[in-house]
Amino acid sequence: MLFLLFKVQTFLRPFLSHLLLSLKTFFTAQQAQFVTSYYQFRNLVLLEVNFIGIMLKQVLRKLPRKSQRSNSLDSAGTESSERTSNTDDGVQCMNFGNKISSRLRVVKRVSSVVFPASIVAGSEAVEPNLAFNDVSNPQKPYLFISKLNLCCEVSNSSDPDKTAVEQDLKRQTLIELVDFVSSGSAKFNESAIAAVCKMCALNLFRVFPPKYRSNTASGEADDEEPMFDPGWSNLQLVYDLLLRFIGCSSLDAKVAKKYLDHSFILRLLDLFESEDPRERDCLKTILHGIYGKFTVHRPFVRKAVSNIIYSFVCETERHSVFVCETERHNGIAELLEIFGSIISGFALPLKEEHKMFLCRALIPLHKPKYMGAYHQQLTYCIVQFVDKDPKLANTVITGLLKYWPVRNSQKELMFISELEEILEMTGMADFQKIAIPLFRRIACCLNSFHYQVAERAHMIWSNERILNLIRHNRLVIFPLIFPVLERNSLNHWNQTVLNLTKNTRKMLVEMDEELVLACECKLEEENSQSNEAAEKRKLTWECLEIAAGVKPAAANIVASAEPAACAVAC
Repeated sequence: MLFLLFKVQTFLRPFLSHLLLSLKTFFTAQQAQFVTSYYQFRNLVLLEVNFIGIMLKQVLRKLPRKSQRSNSLDSAGTESSERTSNTDDGVQCMNFGNKISSRLRVVKRVSSVVFPASIVAGSEAVEPNLAFNDVSNPQKPYLFISKLNLCCEVSNSSDPDKTAVEQDLKRQTLIELVDFVSSGSAKFNESAIAAVCKMCALNLFRVFPPKYRSNTASGEADDEEPMFDPGWSNLQLVYDLLLRFIGCSSLDAKVAKKYLDHSFILRLLDLFESEDPRERDCLKTILHGIYGKFTVHRPFVRKAVSNIIYSFVCETERHSVFVCETERHNGIAELLEIFGSIISGFALPLKEEHKMFLCRALIPLHKPKYMGAYHQQLTYCIVQFVDKDPKLANTVITGLLKYWPVRNSQKELMFISELEEILEMTGMADFQKIAIPLFRRIACCLNSFHYQVAERAHMIWSNERILNLIRHNRLVIFPLIFPVLERNSLNHWNQTVLNLTKNTRKMLVEMDEELVLACECKLEEENSQSNEAAEKRKLTWECLEIAAGVKPAAANIVASAEPAACAVAC
């Protein structure tokens, strides 16, 4: 039987080559406008041949083993068939042309004996232009694969009319595939899984043009209009098919993980560089599905997303030091949103690698100028970390103070909002460690001439949780805040800020009036000392001016004659 198996495969190859050559000549001569091309038909025929070989092997495994002599004969036949199969197809066709009919009769006899009628009928090629309702249930997997192979074809832009027809046909086929997968009746074997992954890879994985919009005047991504991919109509269907395929309950994750492997995930992550926000949103949902379905890939997904953020942080640091800050990554917001859901599932206590990711990746993400593009997602990740381990609040606040914007008021507003969320979860012991540097920075914000920054800093005092922390540490905080409030009440230009300053001062008085009076006395004493120092400095300069004015004229002439020596002496 083994000898017969290899002979069947050997006989089929020249016959198929001759058949395909004849079909190609016929298509060219007649110029028939069939739905499937020569190459599509070739793929279908080769797929059926592989299926016949697989079925032969499965049936032969159930047959009783032959004697050692028969095995040796089979091995000899195998070697001869392999030597024959390695020759050129065209030469084989000439050498075996006279024996094709007899060998086909042998194959027909074998197939009628080995395969039941239903299997033979199911192994026939199915035209991809047929509807799923027009074929039997055993043929639906083959029709599914045929339609996927049809969608793998890349259109040729040399003929616009032909390209438009092919695109319409491809779109209609994708809609049928999405409906078939969504129906819930689809059963995915390994061939179907491989075909889906191949089709998605050929249609989705591509190289994006250079990021020519990186150098912007404001550096804020929110000021730019989003760019939309002109081919999104077909891309959306492919993404929808992949998403429904991953979420299908009949999909065997153990089989699918061989095709949705690390390489596929990495190339999927590369697509987050797309300028189209619709594509990035689809990618985010698909990556969520992969992370939830394929538990074996979870460590790799976390590592891959972390590496993208690490690379972005390093590039940002390099550009900000040597040239200017122009490095961008379009998908940071979506990647952070994915990582936020991952952080919420971390087990306690947190691993050291997760804490390192917080310190080396998430906190430095506050530095880029266009942080507003992903600040909401970044804040969510930071809050998730602090919620898991409140002791990390000290580390996070220290990092915020390190990257605090000095000349960017919009970023400063974001920092104050994030700071308020973190302080709500900060414990008393951790708050005491960072109270002094923290309220020095808050004092600067209270005294800011940008009225929005000053207003937002005053709003912190209306938070009951933060107010409780301030009340227990007022001996340290009041001396830092009270001078700023006094300065605001005298010098600030905005009426709203003046009203908020009065309210905050009143709040301090209600909290501890004696401490406020002590701070007021200390401030008056410092002001008097400052006035005395200024008066003394003024008198010193007047004495120097008088002394310089009574110098003899000869000394002035000599001094002007040797300016270099005077400059060195000074």
